[in-house]
Amino acid sequence: MTRNPSAALARRLGALPALRLALGGSPRVLVLRTAYDAIPEILEPALAETPAAVLMFGVSGRARRMRIEVRARNRASRLFPDATGRRAARLALDPVGPSERTSPAAPAAVAILRRHGVPVAASRDAGRYLCNASYFRALAEPCPVLFVHIPPGPRTRRPPGARPALDPQRTGRALAAVARMLTRRAGRGF
Repeated sequence: MTRNPSAALARRLGALPALRLALGGSPRVLVLRTAYDAIPEILEPALAETPAAVLMFGVSGRARRMRIEVRARNRASRLFPDATGRRAARLALDPVGPSERTSPAAPAAVAILRRHGVPVAASRDAGRYLCNASYFRALAEPCPVLFVHIPPGPRTRRPPGARPALDPQRTGRALAAVARMLTRRAGRGF
């Protein structure tokens, strides 16, 4: 994608004063390159800092609403190269790892977003691209982890005054509530 709305969303969320206040400080916002080597070079060092919780975002080109990913599979696609032209080195992301990892926080996140009026669905397929690969890696950590796929954004012009598919203020409040839920789960061993 030429424009990454998930990076913009993560930055907006990280700058919310209410979220900083609730978390007792600024959350770390990390934007990964769309490249497989970003996982060992950027994500893994950040995970080594033992975050209390991890909330990840990515764009799903086919999504019409937010999708909370319930699981990540230990599979990569050799069909689709990353932004650098590199393909996954092997089909298994972790040759000795489980076939999948799941997020116990996913049902609560879906409920929170629905309560806030955000169009959302639970998804059991994070894809076979970098979203799945980074989620699978993060789910190996002993903290609450959640991946949210967002729609790519409007493809057509809306009439003047029409509401966007994802209202930024409502979505920001809802995602801040999800982030608070993750950190509460971290405090009680999720």
